[in-house]
Amino acid sequence: MNETSSNSPLQHTTSENHASGNDTATSVTDSTMTASTQEQAPAADETSQRSEFTTRRPRIVLTGATGYIGKNLLQQLVRDYDIIALSRHDRSEHNNEHVEWRACDLFSMSAADKALEGADYAIYLVHSMMPTAKLTQAKFEDMDIILADHFARAACKHGIKQIVYLSGIIPQDVPREKLSRHLRSRLEVEEVLGSCGIPVTTIRAGLIVGPQGSSFPILARLVQRLPVMTLPEWTRTLTHPIALSDVLHALQHSIGSPQLYGRAIDVGGPDIMTYKQMMEKTAEVMGKRRVFIDLPLLTIHLSRLWVTLVTRMPREMVYPLVESLAHPMVAHEDRIVKGISDGKIPFEEAARTALEQESQQNSQSSSNTRASDSTDPKVSDVRSIQRVLLPDGKNARWAGDYYMEWLGRFMPALVRTQRIGEDRYQVFLRFIEKPLLELTFSPERSDDESAVYHITGGVFARIKETHEGRLEFQQIPGTQECVIAIHDYMPSLPWFLYKYTQAKVHLIVMHAFRRHLLRLIARDRRNQPGSSSSTVSPHRPG
Repeated sequence: MNETSSNSPLQHTTSENHASGNDTATSVTDSTMTASTQEQAPAADETSQRSEFTTRRPRIVLTGATGYIGKNLLQQLVRDYDIIALSRHDRSEHNNEHVEWRACDLFSMSAADKALEGADYAIYLVHSMMPTAKLTQAKFEDMDIILADHFARAACKHGIKQIVYLSGIIPQDVPREKLSRHLRSRLEVEEVLGSCGIPVTTIRAGLIVGPQGSSFPILARLVQRLPVMTLPEWTRTLTHPIALSDVLHALQHSIGSPQLYGRAIDVGGPDIMTYKQMMEKTAEVMGKRRVFIDLPLLTIHLSRLWVTLVTRMPREMVYPLVESLAHPMVAHEDRIVKGISDGKIPFEEAARTALEQESQQNSQSSSNTRASDSTDPKVSDVRSIQRVLLPDGKNARWAGDYYMEWLGRFMPALVRTQRIGEDRYQVFLRFIEKPLLELTFSPERSDDESAVYHITGGVFARIKETHEGRLEFQQIPGTQECVIAIHDYMPSLPWFLYKYTQAKVHLIVMHAFRRHLLRLIARDRRNQPGSSSSTVSPHRPG
């Protein structure tokens, strides 16, 4: 087993009582300091860092600060750090001496840039499994990749020293293409966060046992509502549950530890259990008698529908999580770091604490559990994201220009496009003088890997100062994949009419553009000397 004792050296200069009754944290700190002095003297830049942080507290930007993990982590971090807490909505009235709230929509590169200004470290807790607009035409993995890319670019610009990222345990010996959508997306985000060269420390957890959240509440609701349960095969897959407090400990003690830079660390509690065993133990904690019947014929696809109906939780959340349960999610020995990976709280104790806390929270206010950062239903905005594969040697800037030119050729009997000067494009229906949409290229917000076109007019658009409608082409770092996204678009058509006409037509156009690019790639490969294959895979390599 490859074990490394670790703790952040910054915490010694910012708080004398950091342990606060936590004997584990104290022992890890002492052993790390001893090991550090035995190995070598600190490098010059690390010494200057420590000197700097003796005169001020390190500053951490915390994404997802109103979420399940984030709000609990914030309470712990504020003891030792100054926090830039990010939320989709303005919460500046909650600012205090050590916490500054900043409204930030990470789908906007400019907003991400402003949000990270002045930070030393970053904690990334973002996961876009739920819709983020009144109409969301997007897979969660495509939304996640945009958010991660914007965050990584902003972090690079502002010289962030380290990104700590909470992910899921990735099973060994499972090819990337065989992973569930959820785990494949988590791995892709990890790679994108590190694509600009900033050290990323990834904390990979299995099922996190705590109130609210997703995975454990799903399990608890099943046990609560079903006196008899038929259990599919995936309920006998091993997983490594971990208490919320142990996850918070791992995140906090990974900050500012150079020996953890660039590492993926698996974390888990003292128990390795099947999902069935966790349900049995949860029933005991609840004081309920439950009957469990094994039914191997129940598939993952049927299971996710069944779980959604019983728990009444959103299918956007349930489906990806249930799909991941087919994989064993147990901490790997070569990804264990002593003092970080080894959660101390048994599952039974963690489950009892989580259920008690959830009961207390529900009795205090049942309406505030998830409302803080939800989408405003009064805003009629649109987010539509599709992923395409670009020809070799082409980039997002090329894709934007080519799309504008291709659009006029796609349906020449119905649609024409017009370019005005270098930066403006207009889309017309044939024989109608007024443009349907006007798009203006933004050179100051674009580069080879990202092309931004603001929606600046047209009879199909409502222009509002509070909504920055735009069309973006964003290349995924290290690949020939590109996400094409409409953000914050406000249609002028009545909502029902828009949803079942213009919105559907957009999906048809994007599907046609994707297929057109694949034909270009196949043609280019056929024309290459010695090439005998015209088959093109639209998926990410490796």
